[in-house]
Amino acid sequence: MTRGLHRLNSVLLALALASSVAGIACGEHHYYRAYDPYYTDYHEWNAHEEVYYRDWTRETRRNSHRDFRKLRAEEQKEYWTWRHNHGDRDRDHDRDHDRDHH
Repeated sequence: MTRGLHRLNSVLLALALASSVAGIACGEHHYYRAYDPYYTDYHEWNAHEEVYYRDWTRETRRNSHRDFRKLRAEEQKEYWTWRHNHGDRDRDHDRDHDRDHH
């Protein structure tokens, strides 16, 4: 009986550790749909949008580790204005340009 209880405890501990590791791995991808009230459209906030956000924080010398949702309304507006002036076509063009010259 003690051996069975020990084995059960080991299995439960292993499951708990595995689920916490899986939770950490998945925790980095909190994608959501962000509404831009200034341009009245939605953006999928995902890894692609994060690249733009990091570019914006670098250009404007802001802390890139701040969650966009925690920015003040005027900072969010600045981001959306910047973002709409840096559409996906600009980034695709830059990648094509880099690929042609390497």
